[in-house]
Amino acid sequence: MSVSATYKNYYEILGVDRKATEAEIKTAYRKAARKHHPDLHIKGEKRAAEEKFKEINEAYTVLSDGEKRDQYDHLGEDLHSGQEWQPKSDTGEENSRSWSTAGVDGFSEFFESLFGRASSSDPQGGFRQTRSIRGQDLESELELTLEEAYHGGHKPLQFSYRSLCPTCDGTGSTKQNICNSCGGTGSKTIVKALDVKIPAFVRDKSKIRLKGQGGAGSAVGLAGDLLLKIKILPNTSLTLNGNCLETTIKISPEQAVLGSRVHAPTIDGQVMVTIPPMTHSGQKFRLRSKGWQGKDGICGDEYVHVIIDIPRSIDHAERDLYERLAELKNGSKWHP
Repeated sequence: MSVSATYKNYYEILGVDRKATEAEIKTAYRKAARKHHPDLHIKGEKRAAEEKFKEINEAYTVLSDGEKRDQYDHLGEDLHSGQEWQPKSDTGEENSRSWSTAGVDGFSEFFESLFGRASSSDPQGGFRQTRSIRGQDLESELELTLEEAYHGGHKPLQFSYRSLCPTCDGTGSTKQNICNSCGGTGSKTIVKALDVKIPAFVRDKSKIRLKGQGGAGSAVGLAGDLLLKIKILPNTSLTLNGNCLETTIKISPEQAVLGSRVHAPTIDGQVMVTIPPMTHSGQKFRLRSKGWQGKDGICGDEYVHVIIDIPRSIDHAERDLYERLAELKNGSKWHP
């Protein structure tokens, strides 16, 4: 037999707008939880306070979780508190399960129709879900030098993130009390250290997925994944362009005219490059297979760009030589 559930407006319960931020929701929850905590009311009012406290806790459980909040918001803004809402199954037909009325240790039937049945078997008396929900995927940036990205290897990484509080399983309360471990927020800051394996020839802005290293799942739900976005740091000598590496070297005028052998940087260190006579500024020379490996397994090349470096100052002997050279080219005495 299908049973309709009474819609609950969690935003009204916490007294926040539908566009409220995570911080605003957290502040509203703490304020409401303190106001309606059962221990702060006299005996005749305790039962009503318990019900209100459960309702506040349920609202915060949904609105403080991005996945649950999205699922809840998907119902639409046209529903109002107290309105009957018919749960649907994944096939679009009416859900044939009958939902139990919320007891002291459970969530409302509206909550259970969305997220699964609450369990009263928690030894701490808190609100626990038997339906497993996969943990949230996390994203972080991993900075690599060009050499680290080229060679691959292992890279230590330490990062922090907010996760479900293991004491209260993300509900914010235990035995009708605010959870002391997380202060009623339902989440805690987790600091994790990992040794990340970096594949060789990884690309800037590419992602490495680490299975099970994301946010914790609810109940027996699997942990989410950690997505690391690669950021290759600038290199003072080399630039990656597609599968090719590029560098720039400076040579003197006499080296350009007469030719020479000079050092040029590569990802594996310095190599000697032959500069032929009469080399012009802006010319480039190719070093085969000194670039990045492509998807086909073939390495690109490295291109060495040449700039003729004019000295900032010369001595008298050098100046005489330049003037004699100018006279030979002009056929007359040099005049500045």
